[in-house]
Amino acid sequence: MDDGLRVSERVLVPGAELRERFSRSSGPGGQGVNTTDSRVELSFDLARSPSVPEALRARALERLAGRLVDGVLTIAASEHRAQLANREAARERMTALLREAFAPPPRSRRPTRPSRGAKERRLAEKKRQSQRKRDRRVDGD
Repeated sequence: MDDGLRVSERVLVPGAELRERFSRSSGPGGQGVNTTDSRVELSFDLARSPSVPEALRARALERLAGRLVDGVLTIAASEHRAQLANREAARERMTALLREAFAPPPRSRRPTRPSRGAKERRLAEKKRQSQRKRDRRVDGD
C-alpha cells in the first residue's frame, strides 16, 4: 500500500505523505472483534504537503476548514471486518474528498429576466385561477 493517491491528473499524493493508524473497530467481527485492529484512520497533512500546488492547497484548505485539525485531514473507516477492506475504503473516501475540494468553483450564474411570453403566460394563468375561484363562490359576487 505504499502507492499514492491519484486525486486528479495534476495531483498525485505520494504514499509517504499518508499516515495510517489502526485500532479496534466497534463494528461486526465475531470472535475476532476484540483482538484485531481492523479500524483504519488515514491522515494527510494538507497544509504542509509539497505535492499539492499552492492554488489548489488554498482552495482545499478553505473548503475543508471544518474537517481539518492543524491542517491535517483524517478519514476513519471501520465499516468492514477486514483491515484491508477498511484501508481501501479510507483511501477511496480520501480521494473523493480531495477531488471535490480541488474542483474549480462553479461558474457564476448570469442574471436573466423572464421573457415577455413567460410574463404573459403567468398573468393569463393567474387570471384563469382567479376566475375559477370566483366561479366557485356561493355568495353571488
